[in-house]
Amino acid sequence: MGTTQLETAPEPKYWHLKTVLSEALDSEFSVGEILPNERELAARFGVARATLRQALEQLELEGRLQRRRGVGTTVAPPRVGVAVDPAHHTWPGAPGDDWEPVGAVESQNVPLAVSRLLELAPGEEVHVVHRSRVTHGQPVAAEQLYVPARSVPEAATRTAVDAPARARTVLRELQQLELEGQDRAVELGSARADDAKELDRLPGAPVLVVTTRYFADGRTAAVALSTYRADTCRLTFGDNEADAGVTVLAG
Repeated sequence: MGTTQLETAPEPKYWHLKTVLSEALDSEFSVGEILPNERELAARFGVARATLRQALEQLELEGRLQRRRGVGTTVAPPRVGVAVDPAHHTWPGAPGDDWEPVGAVESQNVPLAVSRLLELAPGEEVHVVHRSRVTHGQPVAAEQLYVPARSVPEAATRTAVDAPARARTVLRELQQLELEGQDRAVELGSARADDAKELDRLPGAPVLVVTTRYFADGRTAAVALSTYRADTCRLTFGDNEADAGVTVLAG
């Protein structure tokens, strides 16, 4: 087979620059230190600012840098692991769950993909529970948990004072069901405006979306869409159910 065009293509300039910058971060800068501005960096490395921006964006995606409005570009701290283990067959909100309930609303409008997973009938009511996950003071994930009213019929009869209390009510009712199993899928996506704001990212920033289905009574009883910052996440999979999991790293 002959040599393809891609095999002979030179390494992109920004990719080589990313490697050089990464070495400089290790040898010349400390955690939290603010990098020189783009003009100074471009002059130092003899590249166009457009090339520099591409390299910086790649380093940010890899969790080496943090870029914040009004602060500048800083060296990211070491990552901290936060395990998400599907071997723990429990309902959301069960003891040991470190997600924080934010609120809950009843709605007939859910994403089409979720509606299909839940096999919803037209106009069927769904509890939408919003939860967040914070590690070492940093938001690492936001979640929308969709629970059909048929799964938790008692939840509608219980009144709650505030939004977090309404969320906890739905979660408590869900835990009354016998969990028969769950499955999980992970895909790369783009941050919606609401999630981006909560995760301190720009809208459209790359995120990892973990879709979890919970089964009870022979059908899907709930679906969770958990959105993680892609620049601070690493996925690990073990050889068996006890070891398999998702590790989220907060930079």
